[in-house]
Formats: sequence, C-alpha cells, structure tokens
Amino acid sequence: MPNMELKWQKSSFSGAGGHDCVEIAKLGDRLAIRESDAPEIVMATSRSKFGALVRHVQAGALDNFAG
Repeated sequence: MPNMELKWQKSSFSGAGGHDCVEIAKLGDRLAIRESDAPEIVMATSRSKFGALVRHVQAGALDNFAG
C-alpha cells in the first residue's frame, strides 16, 4: 500500500481507550481498514463490500463465526 497519510476514524462504540478498535479511512474510491492494535497491517476494500460486512455484523450473522 502506498505510503500516504490517511485520516483514520473509529466507531463511537469503541470507547475512550482507543485500543481494540477497527478503524477505517478513505483510500481513493476504496476504504482502508485496520485494527488499532496492529496499525501497520492495512486492508482495502470497496465501499459496497464494507457495507455488506457491516450489515451482516449488525444482523448478528457472524456472532458464532469465531466460536
């Protein structure tokens, strides 16, 4: 991934501690995603695929995924 300054955002549900958060940032027409505990690891995806992931999480479709 190119070395560029991204403006990272985290969910308001993440709390004030700032750890254990999933953060997202605009990366052109895609979204960059990282875990706050490992900020050097960054993935990128389309907005539509990220939206589908969020909808699945909100619906509880992944609640037993890592179980």
